[in-house]
Amino acid sequence: MAILVDGFGRKFPYLRLSLTEACNFRCSYCLPDGYQANGRPIFLDRDEIRRLLHAFAGLGMRKVRLTGGEPSLRKDLPEIIAIAASTPGVRKVAMTTNGCLLLNKVRQWREAGLTALNVSVDSLDPQRFHAITGHDRFDEVIEGVELALGLGFDAVKLNAVLLRGRNDDELPAWMDYLRERDISIRFIELMRTGDNKAYFERHHVRAEVLEQQLQQAGWMLTPRAADAGPAREYAHPAYRGRIGIIAPYSKDFCAGCNRLRVTARGDLRLCLFGEFGIPLRPLLQSDADHEALMGRIATQLGLKAAGHGLHQGNSGITPHLASIGG
Repeated sequence: MAILVDGFGRKFPYLRLSLTEACNFRCSYCLPDGYQANGRPIFLDRDEIRRLLHAFAGLGMRKVRLTGGEPSLRKDLPEIIAIAASTPGVRKVAMTTNGCLLLNKVRQWREAGLTALNVSVDSLDPQRFHAITGHDRFDEVIEGVELALGLGFDAVKLNAVLLRGRNDDELPAWMDYLRERDISIRFIELMRTGDNKAYFERHHVRAEVLEQQLQQAGWMLTPRAADAGPAREYAHPAYRGRIGIIAPYSKDFCAGCNRLRVTARGDLRLCLFGEFGIPLRPLLQSDADHEALMGRIATQLGLKAAGHGLHQGNSGITPHLASIGG
């Protein structure tokens, strides 16, 4: 079986698949003015998704994460989850969501085959949550998280974008939250994208600052699984929960890259901040193109760069994270 390996020896068992560019939140760091549709976009349908996942699984992909925009805005999300879960070779089906439909839909997603869940919760303070996301739905989202914790997921994780002056003082509150909950909070360092230069300069804080605070409080770095995301995860014997740090500006961040991305329109992205996309959609129209699709995916890995250009202020063709799912 062919394996996805790039010119630097990195293997790629992990695919992040965007299901839509649309999002109903107005997060200040991503879509402060809300989602603006460009014409009437047609995102990948279920048959195209099935063919795509079969090709990636044939090349060694074992974990798929469904992202957006906001993936729960797809009315056929349960069917898509079931397609992913039934793909031969796929062992983990994860999803990242803003939690807007979590309370009403999470049982259905779990029954369809979802094995792991990430929920964006940028603050434990309801007023701050409202200020960051544009929605006064903190209680509803947290209630959905509590429900999810009892449904037997392999993992339930929360994501918080670290923002100077907005939520960078909340580590003590998060520690209290994690003390008795088997859950992980991952702090994500704010990344520069095509349209957030002023916001980035105002609110960026290096994730290493938080890491130093964790180490001083006795938190210890844990081993990283082969198909894990980019977080450096910390544990503490006095807490059931864990804390992850995603620090894209840290030294050697890209050396451990193990994931590829496909946009909601079917373009392969070798890097979140790459300069180009590779169209796969023409080969997603027929089962007869399976071998050709696998060949295109495998050969394109030779173009993957050693690292991103964020340190030089280059965010590639990514205008905002909702466009590709982060």
